[in-house]
Amino acid sequence: MHVPFESQPKSARVWVYQADRALNDQEYKLIEKNAMAFCEQWAAHGVGLKSSFKILHHRFLILAVDEQTNMASGCSIDSSVNFVRSLENDLQLNFLDRTKVAFVVNNEVFVASFTDLKSKVQNGEITEATMTFNNLVENVGEFEENWLVEAGNSWLKRYF
Repeated sequence: MHVPFESQPKSARVWVYQADRALNDQEYKLIEKNAMAFCEQWAAHGVGLKSSFKILHHRFLILAVDEQTNMASGCSIDSSVNFVRSLENDLQLNFLDRTKVAFVVNNEVFVASFTDLKSKVQNGEITEATMTFNNLVENVGEFEENWLVEAGNSWLKRYF
């Protein structure tokens, strides 16, 4: 069952999917419609999950499940990945490429591959103060507090 993202408890589990490119308005609306439908029917062992989604910066799809109500099972998590894969196929984009890191520079989101990070740091394109997205947050509380962090306070600090 779908519930508003803002009503999820801080302990609700989250999954952050980062698109390899910005979504246009039509794609955004399609994902919004499909994510709503997915959340309405998302279940674990036949029992509906209290689930939510957000689309942020026209690039990130965030799914959340309140596991205090019902735990997400392996099969239900697989169904969410299959949902994301269907979006990728329909929209010709990639949400599952974990070799790219997103940053905010001049209020714009840009993406760099792992292989380019060292040179971007050396060139000053990415600094310790550059905001980056920590897509490994595990729950709503972490998402709210630690999703957008300074690069120098993230796993990227080894590059500085």
